[in-house]
Amino acid sequence: MIYYLNIGSNLDDREGNLWAADLRLSLDLGLVTARSTIVESEPWGFESDNGFLNMGIAVESRFSPIEALNIIHDIEHELNHGHSHRDADGNYVDRLVDIDIMAIDDLVIDLPNLQVPHRHLPRRDFFLRPMAELAPEWQHPVLHLTAKQMLDVLDRE
Repeated sequence: MIYYLNIGSNLDDREGNLWAADLRLSLDLGLVTARSTIVESEPWGFESDNGFLNMGIAVESRFSPIEALNIIHDIEHELNHGHSHRDADGNYVDRLVDIDIMAIDDLVIDLPNLQVPHRHLPRRDFFLRPMAELAPEWQHPVLHLTAKQMLDVLDRE
């Protein structure tokens, strides 16, 4: 399976944090087959003075989606030194590393702890730009739009 992941960071050495997550994913999850350019974005869903750097990667992996999610959560936990990307009330906060599954091949998964494609994929510029680079031909299995087409819709809104 090909996992399309987005790595984000808005604290400390943001670019170094992206590459640390990339390395751990290549060691623990599978073969990184492609990387997008790094994009800068404003925080999404919360207020912060710290902008994000985001990078998309494609990972070829033998792990099931739930196994992959658990591996990703373990990597996030370790790289964030045990801190969560949410506060006690469930609101987003600044973070060293955040790793999201944007898509897995053309799978559709709707579980309480895993939605694939990512439920916010069509609304997040910092997901769509890297995704368009990683997999220009990939189509959202429900919306039947490429990342570039979703980005065009987002730009018009």
